[in-house]
Amino acid sequence: MKTVISLGRIGRFIGAAVCAASLSACMTAPVVQKPALPSMEDMLAKASQASGAGQKEQAVTLWKAAAEAYPTDKTPWTNIAQTRYEAGQYGEAIVSAQEVLVRDPNDRLANSIIAISGLRLSTRALSDLSRQNNLSGSLRTESQDLAKLLRESLGETVLVPPQAPQAVSPPRNTTAAKGKKGKAKAAEDSSADPFNALK
Repeated sequence: MKTVISLGRIGRFIGAAVCAASLSACMTAPVVQKPALPSMEDMLAKASQASGAGQKEQAVTLWKAAAEAYPTDKTPWTNIAQTRYEAGQYGEAIVSAQEVLVRDPNDRLANSIIAISGLRLSTRALSDLSRQNNLSGSLRTESQDLAKLLRESLGETVLVPPQAPQAVSPPRNTTAAKGKKGKAKAAEDSSADPFNALK
């Protein structure tokens, strides 16, 4: 009888030791909590402060963090698109504006940024092609068709309005000078306006 009681006491002691060890393991394990996610308003305010202080790249980084934290909200992408557009980074402005349209297909600002940025990039490319005398063949025809579509969409007869005439000093007495100036003026006009050939 004494043997049975001593085994029971040893069993209870072992059981208690196991429970104590498992409880102490639970108590020593650090409890890791995720930091609370800042609100969208706080993130946008911080980015706007950076932008207002002239730190545009830091603002863009903060807006991207807000876009990652709140993936369905279009506001960070709108701010990025606007900032890139104002900086003349039209390709990046278009990409960011397309992110806005994924979230809101009817956003007028995003559509405007895409349209104007695309036109500015096209104008640069056409200007470069004109300067290199490579605007010919099907590229020329397609450019003319696009220019016509743009004129019709805008309700304008001329896509790019002509520059205001500048005061011209009277030419010198030689007729050769007139011929040279006329050619130089024509060359200047064609290089200044890449759409000249498309009118």
